Amino acid sequence: MSTWLRQHWQTFSLTLARLAGNPLATLLNVMVIGVALALPLGGYMLLQNLGSVTRQVTGNPQVSLFLAPEAGKADVAAIEARLRQMPGVRAVRFISREQALAGLKRSENMAEVIAALQSNPLPDAFVVEAGGSAAELEKMEPELKALPKVAHVQLDSAWVKRLETLVALGRTAVLILATLLAFGLVAVTFNTIRLQILTQKDEIEVSKLIGATDAFIRRPFFYLGFIQGTLGALAALAIVYLCMLILNRSILALAQLYGSDFRLGFFGFPDCLALLTFAAMLGWLGAYMSVSRHLADIEPR
Repeated sequence: MSTWLRQHWQTFSLTLARLAGNPLATLLNVMVIGVALALPLGGYMLLQNLGSVTRQVTGNPQVSLFLAPEAGKADVAAIEARLRQMPGVRAVRFISREQALAGLKRSENMAEVIAALQSNPLPDAFVVEAGGSAAELEKMEPELKALPKVAHVQLDSAWVKRLETLVALGRTAVLILATLLAFGLVAVTFNTIRLQILTQKDEIEVSKLIGATDAFIRRPFFYLGFIQGTLGALAALAIVYLCMLILNRSILALAQLYGSDFRLGFFGFPDCLALLTFAAMLGWLGAYMSVSRHLADIEPR
């Protein structure tokens, strides 16, 4: 066992030495892999942050009922009684037109506009909070619209659903892009290993003449692909992290205008480890395909 481990360590050290001996070519290959991985990785990070915002603002599903202008106090009481009797309704809150107008007046952006109005244009409204999901609330929508003196029903979670749909679409697009660029990573590794095999052709022939096994000859090329994939993943993480720092400066300034401290968050350790493992395996796969294709063509003369 110790002999086997020593052989692998020697091969690993030799591979690192060869990469360090040609730093420019190594850097270019690593940066190509890093940029290819950074594109879907950056998209995934943005979608992950957007998804967390969506989950924070979703809260309990709500629906707003806007009453007709001619609705009186008796109509308001009757509607409230009907709403509280409906199954699935968790809470009912009445907002009079005067309360709604006072709320708008407290907003400094709307104060001048409200002051210029001759009369109150806002209707009385009910905010209904459901105890179930947004889907259950949508099933109640026709019944709510049928209530007397109800002019309009608006699902407050509708925009969240649209946002979630866009996020899901973005995830699909990132997955497609990641798949295409994964093939690119394999192709880069395949070509790099092919060039290494051609460069070491004489060395490989001599190794076969003195009895070296195929496993022994293949081993350094597998390590080369593995190391290149890992270094490429580290480069991708560095690129995405640097871009995140640059974007957060602008995002923080924008968020402060809305009274928020939102900023992009980076990946946790499990996500980083998954990326490193995925890229290393893709590098190994490219090396395996290249070695299987080209090494068999080299035979001692």
